[in-house]
Amino acid sequence: MKKILITGGAGFIGSNFTHYYLDKHPGDQVMVLDRLTYAGNLENLKDLENNEKYWFLQGDIADVKLINSLFERERFDIVVNFAAETHVDRSIESPSIFVMTNIVGTQTLLEASRKYGVSRYHQISTDEVYGDLGTDSTDKFTEETPLSPNCPYAASKASADLLVKSYYETYKLPATISRCSNNYGPYQFPEKLIPYFFKLITNGEKAPVYGDGKNVRDWLYVIDHCRAIDTILEKGHVGEVYNIGGNNEKTNLEITKILLKFLGKDESLITFVKDRLAHDRRYAIDASKIKSKLGWEPSVTFEEGIAKTFDWYENHKDWWKNKS
Repeated sequence: MKKILITGGAGFIGSNFTHYYLDKHPGDQVMVLDRLTYAGNLENLKDLENNEKYWFLQGDIADVKLINSLFERERFDIVVNFAAETHVDRSIESPSIFVMTNIVGTQTLLEASRKYGVSRYHQISTDEVYGDLGTDSTDKFTEETPLSPNCPYAASKASADLLVKSYYETYKLPATISRCSNNYGPYQFPEKLIPYFFKLITNGEKAPVYGDGKNVRDWLYVIDHCRAIDTILEKGHVGEVYNIGGNNEKTNLEITKILLKFLGKDESLITFVKDRLAHDRRYAIDASKIKSKLGWEPSVTFEEGIAKTFDWYENHKDWWKNKS
C-alpha cells in the first residue's frame, strides 16, 4: 500500500486524477489537499466521501507550518502537485498570487518532500512554459525546447519547473515533470474556453473570441492526461520531463464553431473582442518521448472527448450554471 498526496485535488484536472487513481489503485490511500479557491470545488469529490481510502484537508501549499506538520505525520510515498493558479487573464491582473502559489508553494512542497523522504514527487506543468511557436511554423514543443514564457502565469510555472529540476540535481529528490496541452472534460471551471463558451451559448449569449480567433491550441481529454500521469509514476525515470499532448490542434474559432453546432446555435453569436495581452499564437506538443519510452498515447479522439464532455455538461447543469 502506498500513501499519495494530491495537491489541488479539488480542481478540474486534480479531481479527475483523484477519481482515476483511486479506481486504478484501490489499495492505496489518497489525501487531497486543496485551498478551495474559486476553482477548487468539493462537489468534484463528493462521491468519494464514503471511500475509506480517501480523505480531504483544506489548506495552502505555501503554508510552511501546515505542510511540514502534514508530511511529518503522514509520511507520504508519492506527491503529485496540481495545485496552481492557472488562468492567464487572472495572472495579468494579479500576478502576485501566482508567484505565491505556483513558485513559493512548489518550493514548500519540494522541501517537505526532501526532508521527509518522499519516494516520488511529480510536478504538473504546462506547454505554456515554452512560449509561442507562431502560426508560420510547423514545429512542435519537445522536452528540449527552451523555456520562454510570455505571461505571468507561464513564467510562474516555468519557475516552478526549474525549482523541481534543481531539487533533483542538488538533493537527488526523485522528481519528474509533465507538461500538458490544453485539457478539456468534466469538472472544468467555467473560466476556461470550452466550458465558458458552452455556458454562454447555452444561455443565448455572445461568445467573445479574442482577436481574430486564429490562436491555435492542442487539446487533450482530461482522462488521457490522468492515464499519462499514472504511467509516469509507474514507469517514468526520475529527473525527466515528459510532454503530454492530444494531437488535436484547433483554433479558438474552430472550437467556438463546434460548440455552436452542437448546441444548435448559429454563428451570429460569435463576437470578436480585443485580444488578450501577450496572447501566444500557437502551442503544439510533440509527445513522442512518452510514447516511445513509456508506451502512452492518447486513447480518446477529439470527437469522442468533446461528445463525452458535452454530455457531462448537459447532465450536470446544476454544477456549472451558478459558476463564473
